[in-house]
Amino acid sequence: MLSFHHGDVEIAYLDEGEGDPVVLVHGFASSKNVNWVYPAWVSELRKNGFRAIAFDNRGHGDSSKLYDPEDYHIGTMTSDITALMDHLGIARADIMGYSLGARMTGILAQTRPERVRSAIFGGLGIGLIEGGGPGESVAKALEAPSLDEVTDPFGRTFRVFADQTRSDRRALAACLRGS
Repeated sequence: MLSFHHGDVEIAYLDEGEGDPVVLVHGFASSKNVNWVYPAWVSELRKNGFRAIAFDNRGHGDSSKLYDPEDYHIGTMTSDITALMDHLGIARADIMGYSLGARMTGILAQTRPERVRSAIFGGLGIGLIEGGGPGESVAKALEAPSLDEVTDPFGRTFRVFADQTRSDRRALAACLRGS
C-alpha cells in the first residue's frame, strides 16, 4: 500500500499507469477500492493511456481514522487532493469525484482552478456543494450499537453500506458532522 502524510494524517493511495493524470475521489463511506478499483475504473483508465490515481479519504479505507469532526472540514478534506498531487509532483490533473468526492472536486475547481484540468462529477446531489449531505440521522445510525436499533430508513441504508465496506462507523459519523 502506498501512502503519504498530510500533516498528521496518513493518506493511502494507488498510482497506476502512465499518461495524463486522473485523480479519483470516492464517495462517503466508500474507498478507493469500492468506488474505483472493483468497478474497473482504474484498469480501464490505465488501459486507455491514463495515469490513474485513487486515494482513500481521511477516515475511510486504509487512511487514518479520526474521531473529531473538526478534522473533516470540507476544505481540509479537499486539501488532501492537492497534497497528494504535490506529493506526486503533479501540477494539474483531471479530477473525477463521486458523491462526497464530487463535492470535494467541485470545491477544488472553485478554489484552486489552476490545479484542475477538468472536473468530472458523479452522484452530485442537489445542495452537496453547499453541504446539504445526509445529516445527523445518518451519523446516529452509524453510531447505533446494532442495525436493529436504527429506525430511519435513510440511516439504515448508510449503516448497511458502511458495514458492507467494513468502514469505521465512528470515523464516518465524525466525517458527516464535520464536512
